[in-house]
Amino acid sequence: MNNQITPNTLSFDKDTKLPKTTLADVRLLIGHWRGEFLGAMAEEIWLPPAGGSMLGVFRLYKDDQILFYEIMIMVEEKDYVSLKLKHFHPDFKGWEEKDGSVTFRLIKISNNAIWFDGLTYFKEDGSLHGFIAIRQKDGHVTEETFTLYAVQPN
Repeated sequence: MNNQITPNTLSFDKDTKLPKTTLADVRLLIGHWRGEFLGAMAEEIWLPPAGGSMLGVFRLYKDDQILFYEIMIMVEEKDYVSLKLKHFHPDFKGWEEKDGSVTFRLIKISNNAIWFDGLTYFKEDGSLHGFIAIRQKDGHVTEETFTLYAVQPN
């Protein structure tokens, strides 16, 4: 069972049946992407699979000031894919505990979209649309959206 938590995101619960997936199923993210997010510039890069994982990096910056970084990996766990990430402040001090990370389990997939637990990517016409469910301090969940565009190599 997939629970809708925002208009474009799903959540994982104990009854969710995870689809059998591999890193080959998430290759649509591979590339260098740039666009606006949360009133700042966002940049995300995903490398092709190697050594059983896909590596991604993200940075959010405004007026030449870094707001935060993320280092991400996608890994195959049993028969499904998970996205794991760590956040970092501009001085590279981590948000999560030393051994901690945030994990998004892959819940649903199609030819041009990937639904993780609370995070959705949708690829269309050279752009990558993202939707992320964010729990606010008062407990309610909001959906933040972004559109990233493929960066052409120099």
